[in-house]
Amino acid sequence: MCATKTQDVEATSGQIQRLIDHGADIIRIAVDSKKDVEALAVIREKVPHARLVVDLQESYRLAERVAPFVDKIRYNPGHLHHHERSVPVREKVACIVEAARQNDCALRIGVNFGSLDPALGGPDPIEAALTSAAEHIGYLEDSNFINYVVSLKSSDPQDVVTINTAFASRFPGVPLHLGVTEAGLLPMGEIKTRVAFEHLLARGIGDTVRVSLTLPNDRKHEEIIVGRTIINDVYAGRFRSVPNFGQEGLNIISCPSCSRVENSAFVELAEKVRVVAQIAEKENITIAVMGCRVNGPGETDDADLGLWCAPSHVNFKRKGELIGSFPYDEILPRFEIELRALMAEKGSI
Repeated sequence: MCATKTQDVEATSGQIQRLIDHGADIIRIAVDSKKDVEALAVIREKVPHARLVVDLQESYRLAERVAPFVDKIRYNPGHLHHHERSVPVREKVACIVEAARQNDCALRIGVNFGSLDPALGGPDPIEAALTSAAEHIGYLEDSNFINYVVSLKSSDPQDVVTINTAFASRFPGVPLHLGVTEAGLLPMGEIKTRVAFEHLLARGIGDTVRVSLTLPNDRKHEEIIVGRTIINDVYAGRFRSVPNFGQEGLNIISCPSCSRVENSAFVELAEKVRVVAQIAEKENITIAVMGCRVNGPGETDDADLGLWCAPSHVNFKRKGELIGSFPYDEILPRFEIELRALMAEKGSI
């Protein structure tokens, strides 16, 4: 996925070409406004050979505007309730389907544990995600639309293995796009991704893959290198993971540096958080560092300590409760205070 701002046409076109040069087959761009659509049209002219996927967020009506310029449209069922709440979800999906049909686009039903449809609820996110996917498959098939794939992503690689294995059993004919969302910083981000991909690809599950790492713009191509290395290892019979991820100790979740990130300081902050958090490396504590409004609220609510980065400040949560909003240059000391407090509760200090 491109990390540049979509409206920065030169930067985005350049990054698309660099990703292609490093072996990317499909490249995803975020579109969240009419100005993004205008930029997308120019980008398409600059890289006519690229296979582009547009990532729709809350505004489903943008589908008809972007469809002429891309090969695939991704929508998240959990986001369709945000805009025009009086319009039934089935009707919103029908609009997306029609736009795709008229422009010979594929669709991806992108279900994400960090932003599940709130109407599904329930304590089991795996069943909620499977229900969401099944519901939207029904919408597409009722419309006689068959050019689609499904993705079911979590930041926990074991959940990714479990849900995609279950889905493949229930819907063996539906192509799957694999990914561990918000896999985070290297090297742990590669390890989490490898755990999921090795187990799924070795079972013949998965048709396309995405690696989601927290990286600065000039290193986004490393996601492609990591993904191709894992795929090549699997098909050469080289495996490095164990049957269950079962992580013990500190777990840092951070989203990939994509074009939705509202402040590029997010990546640097994630690195600094990792350094400070080493005081708790043996603790079973989950820290989420998120860069935008899409999955930020959900992932930070589920973490012991969550940092949701806005353009000029960081929203800081402890076990889902907002502590406050802090400037980027003031968040680390407060983060360390709360981290040490958590450790004290556990009797570590």
